[in-house]
Amino acid sequence: MNEKSCSFHNENELRDGQVASVPAGNSPPYDKDNSALLAFRGIPISELKNHSILQALTSEANGWAPGVVSPEVLRAQEEWEAVDSIQPETGSRTSSDQPGQLISFSEALQHFQTVDLSPFKKRIQPTIRRTGLAALRHCLFGPPKLHQGLREERDLVLTIAQCGLDNQDPVHGRVLQTIYRKLTGSKFDCALHGDHWEDLGFQGANPATDLRGAGFLALLHLLYLVMDSKTLLMAQEIFRLSHHHIQQFPFCLMSVNITRIAIQALREECLSRECNRQQKVVPVVNSFYAATFLHLAHVWKTQQKTIADSGFVLKDLEVLAKKSPRRLLKTLEIYLAKVSKGQTSLLGAQKCGGAPAPHSKDLTFTGVCDLPPHSSEGTWVV
Repeated sequence: MNEKSCSFHNENELRDGQVASVPAGNSPPYDKDNSALLAFRGIPISELKNHSILQALTSEANGWAPGVVSPEVLRAQEEWEAVDSIQPETGSRTSSDQPGQLISFSEALQHFQTVDLSPFKKRIQPTIRRTGLAALRHCLFGPPKLHQGLREERDLVLTIAQCGLDNQDPVHGRVLQTIYRKLTGSKFDCALHGDHWEDLGFQGANPATDLRGAGFLALLHLLYLVMDSKTLLMAQEIFRLSHHHIQQFPFCLMSVNITRIAIQALREECLSRECNRQQKVVPVVNSFYAATFLHLAHVWKTQQKTIADSGFVLKDLEVLAKKSPRRLLKTLEIYLAKVSKGQTSLLGAQKCGGAPAPHSKDLTFTGVCDLPPHSSEGTWVV
């Protein structure tokens, strides 16, 4: 488009009254620039960037030099130039806007039963090694040994605890997404890294960094808790308690510590009697984890515990859980039976206050691994 055509458009528009008249006392704008600007009418905005007139206006021509450019113009120019450079984010988000399919505990467990876990199985220590009087006392007064036919299932549980979180594994990603959606009530998937995991009670943006001492078994336990219809309500109540404005605690991190207790109880053969009775290992470990979490939540709520008490609460909880696993399992059974009939609630009439309270990054959580070991042999997970 040349200057004549620009002037032609300008004259026609002035003649038709489409351009407002210049107020008295103000000098009219320069005709060439005004006509060039008017020529943009009717041109799609997507074409403006490559239009010859825009290029002419943004280049130094006819000895004209630009004056001081306002910050608003510079910001707009940066945004405009960034239009062609926007790329879809990859890696940390799911590949589709559509929500993925939730995964059940049995499906996730089957995944680990079918993949090669031999490198991880080499690391496990199925039982605690005892010597001297400790070995004699355990032999005379300790729990029975696990039946031979159940040891492979026990080893699978301990092997999964050696596996880390792999975001490249679709099954691992589905487990994380399922936990997130069931706890938050979201209908959509979320990024596998991000601050939203802190809202669930992880310490950082990457859940993998909080699985020390429990491995992927910690996530399987959370999956069991939210996907089992009998324990989902309990999980949601504990999750609400964890966001209490005074008694808040990191829900997922607390859960990881309870998984560590379950692993240690299994290795110390504290669960052998119940496993032998039920002729199963995985369901017993799952129920023991849920029962221990329920007891912790009850103590936390009724005794007005706060994050400063976390280490001591977990220490006492581990001692009780190993000493009386059957008692905890019976309490869980009674609680779930009452919940199914609507007769009880963990939080009762307590209100945890409208919107969930954000977890303060200044709060210090003491877990099982952070406490000094006590006199019992091999009790603390490293």
